[in-house]
Order: sequence, then C-alpha cells, then structure tokens
Amino acid sequence: MMNMMNIVCCPPFRKHSLPHFPERREKEHIVSQLSCWKRISFVILLGAATVVASSAQTFTTLLNFNGTNGSSPAYVSLVQGTDGNFYGTTSGYGFGAGTIFKITPAGTLTTLHTFDVTDGDSPYAGLALATSGNFYGTTISGGVNSVGTIFKITPSGTLTTLLSFDNADGANPEAGLVLATNGNLYGTTFNGGVGLGTIFKITPGGTLTTLHTFDGPEGRTPAAGLLQATNGNLYGTTVYGGADSHGTIFEITPAGTLTTLHSFDGTDGDSPYAGLALATSGNFYGTTISGGVNSAGTIFKITPAGTLTTLHSFDGTDGNSPYAGLVQATDGNFYGTTYGGGSGGCSGGCGTVFKITAAGTLTTLHSFGGSTDGALPYGGLLQGTDGSLYGTTDAEGAGGSGTVFRLSVGLSPFVKTLPTFGKVAAAVKILGTNLTGATSVSFNGTAAAFTVVSPSLISTTLPNAATTGQVQVTTPGGTLLSNLAFRVTPVILSFSPPNGPVSTPVVITGQSLTGASRVTFGGIKATSFNVDSYTQITATVPAGAKTGKIGVTTPGGTATSAGTFTVN
Repeated sequence: MMNMMNIVCCPPFRKHSLPHFPERREKEHIVSQLSCWKRISFVILLGAATVVASSAQTFTTLLNFNGTNGSSPAYVSLVQGTDGNFYGTTSGYGFGAGTIFKITPAGTLTTLHTFDVTDGDSPYAGLALATSGNFYGTTISGGVNSVGTIFKITPSGTLTTLLSFDNADGANPEAGLVLATNGNLYGTTFNGGVGLGTIFKITPGGTLTTLHTFDGPEGRTPAAGLLQATNGNLYGTTVYGGADSHGTIFEITPAGTLTTLHSFDGTDGDSPYAGLALATSGNFYGTTISGGVNSAGTIFKITPAGTLTTLHSFDGTDGNSPYAGLVQATDGNFYGTTYGGGSGGCSGGCGTVFKITAAGTLTTLHSFGGSTDGALPYGGLLQGTDGSLYGTTDAEGAGGSGTVFRLSVGLSPFVKTLPTFGKVAAAVKILGTNLTGATSVSFNGTAAAFTVVSPSLISTTLPNAATTGQVQVTTPGGTLLSNLAFRVTPVILSFSPPNGPVSTPVVITGQSLTGASRVTFGGIKATSFNVDSYTQITATVPAGAKTGKIGVTTPGGTATSAGTFTVN
C-alpha cells in the first residue's frame, strides 16, 4: 500500500538528464521518495536526534540540511582541516548546483561557496586537503563544457577553477582527488576518453595529463578515487567491466602503467563503487554495492599481489548496498556505512553504520531512522582527531535534505600528520585536538623542535636521524600518538665508485637509509648489501645488473639516485 501511494503521490524528481548514470537516476528516485514519505507521514518518528546505543557509543546529529543551507551532502567522507573543523560538499539535488561547507565539531555550519554551473555543478565527491591547507575537489558537471571541473578552494572560501573537462580528456569526475608524494594530484573520470572513463594527473597549477583510458575488458567507469600505497603506485576500482563485467580492482604507476589485480564475478562481489582503504598490514580493504551470497553487497580484503578474500556478504538486516569505502580507525577495526538495509523506519531500511574486524566479524552500530537522524548514508566515515567518527546522510533528517552526524564509540583522541611522509628537514603539520600547552613532539622517538600554532595545529620540522614510525605529542591532557606511522623518505645523495663490473662494492651515501630492505642497480636486485649507518649502505653489484639508476627501498619508501651507475 505504501509503495502504491509513493508511486501515485510522489513522482520521482530529476535534477539532471544524465542517461549515462543509471544508478544516479535510481538514487534520485529513492531520495525523492524518502522526502515524500516524510511529507505524508509514512516515515516513523523514532525519537530524539541523539541516540545513546550503549555506555560507550553515542550517536549525535550535528546538522540538518534543508535546501537553503545545502542539500544531499557528498558521497565520500568529510575531511578535517588544519583548523580542526570539517569540510565537505553538497550536490544540491533540487536546490541549485551544490555547495562547499565548513562545520565545527559542535555543528555550526558555514557555506564557503555556492556553485553557479559556470564554475561547476554537483560536487559528488569530498575534498582533498593539501599541505598548504587548501582543498582540492571536483564537480561532476558544469564548467565551460558542462562535463565537470577540478577546483581549488581556500579555507576562507576563495575558489579557483583549475580545469574544465572536455570529454576528450575525461568527463564527469564522480570521485575526489588524492595528493601523491610527488606533489601532483591524481583522480578518475566516470566517462570520457573513449567513453569508458579515465585516470588523470593534474598539477596544483592545473596542467592535466590523461594517464589511462579504460577499454572495458580491463574495467570501465571508475566512480571512486585513488589510493597511493607505500610503493608509490596508485590503486583503485572500476564499477563495471573486467573479465566478467562486474567491476575490477587495479594498480597504476604514476607514469600510467595499469595492471588489473582482480575482476569480480558476482559471487565475490559486484560493482565496487568505492575506493580502497590501505590497512596497517599492507593489505587493501573495500566494498561492493551488490553481489555476494545475498546479492546485497560485500566487504573484501585484497593483497597487493591480487589475492581477494570476501570477508562479509550483507543480507539486508545488517545493511544493504555499501556505496562507500572503509576507514581503519585507531583501534585497528574498519568502519563504514551501507546505503540501505538495517532496522530503520524506511522501506527496505534507511542504511547503517557498521564495524568490521580485519578478520571479518561485523557489528551493526547504528540503523538510520529517516526523519529523526537521516537516511541513505551514501558517503563514508572520517575519524576525527577527537577519536569520534563523522559522516553524512544523503536524505531525510529534520530538514529533509540530509544530515551531518557524529558517532562516538569510545576511541581516544590522536594526532595525524600532513603530509604522512617526508624527507629529513621537511616541514610537517600535526593536526589534533586540545594541543595547547604541548611540551614535546617526537618522530618514532626522535625529538623535534615545534611550535603550537593553535589548539588544533602544531608546526614542526622532521628532525635529523628520524626513522619511520609513530609521531608522539605530549600535552597537559596526556600523550597523543599518530593514527599512522610517519614514513621518513630515504634520499640517495651520492655513490662511489660511479662504475664497475659485477661484484664491485659500491658505497651509497644518503639520508634515512636505516632499515633498507632492497637495493637495485638498473632495476636488478642486489643479493648482498649492508646498512652501515643511517647515512650509508655498502652494496655489491649483482649478476645481471644493468647500467642505470641505483635504488634503495626502506620502510619509508624508495629513493632513486640522480646519477647513473655504469656496469662495465
């Protein structure tokens, strides 16, 4: 009876005529239906905005969008700025071309920019925080050619359009950007190239290079952003295509060489809409929106070599259609959302927040109820430096147009670094909560000079002799550890002799060479080398070595020599 009345009373809303986004049309229909259910009182009111699930778990709705302040917040997680506030986007279904907003941890919203189509339309993705403190993002349409843009925006709201796509170089970027270790930004477009999507690189100044155009058999229509692993390569997913047309997981080098790691076949998942999460173990974790045992979506683990394990198949009661990816929190567990399912008051469920262990044990933490706390959490979660999880719902809430929420699950405050890697003497920003009065900062035990800029920001410099490991900050309130190990990037400054035959001992001088696990000559691995000190390695030229660069790999990354070693 409810479905019949929805059909009669609530015709689906269409903001865009995007025939190339069938899943978008379905989503718009669901959002429209939910708004209608609210108007005709078919959504059950489940109580106050704040729900206490247990003594250690508290759900709080921080903000209700109502159209005038934005509508349908972005489909990926929020990002925390250097000022401690959270930044995100709204796509603006039915309420203009979308916005960029800032929200305080207490829930005070500031609209930083409202798009007007000429500078972009419908930012589906969230923002990427650069080391400068500025943010970079994309819009799926609008711009000079009406097929999407890339922009930069300052924390105060000054927006610069860096690029308007033109189909030939890609079209309709659904995903956000990732700032790579080389200082460039990388991303994907859902369409364009030959029509099946692209992977691109763009400099902070706006120069774009198309690295790869998908052809179908190796994947098509990437909807998610990329992830850079410690080996320097980028990893991502395509929604469709692959050997069985159910989507793929791929690896691509910064230079553009692509390798398909896995093609889904439906039984192990179908349509990986989100990107991947890199676990502290070195493996990747992700989700598919359908497929699996119950055709309701899956959670999987995949090794860098491409071995995939399905950890969980959703069944509707515990969630359905996880459009978003996962975040590994400071407790080692992964947290995420499902677009539908759960025990909420919507038909088919309003979506959930869940926790899953690295081994695959899933716990539903929250089921959304619709009018009270929002519905359809299309985006993922962010763990703020206060330890809590923050996210958005795409629809419903008291304003009828989505929400921003916080879920506290008892995790402690921590600090994070910007960037998460660097060479000795590099400037590093440390983001946190209640940092005023900090008395010490160290990188894996090596003390660093620092300045407390604000309660949410410390400025420091990576000290000499620092090694890869956690950052520690001592404050009056206690000791805070970083959520990730800071990777101290190795550097090769020189080597001697500059040439020689196989079996020649070569002394390599540099910085941060401690813990080296691999030395190469022209790409050929040395079978014998010794780490003499933090600044020196002695390696023997291996059989089969070729004239070329010398490489050294440590826990902090890989360094390549500027000069060439000549094999006589």
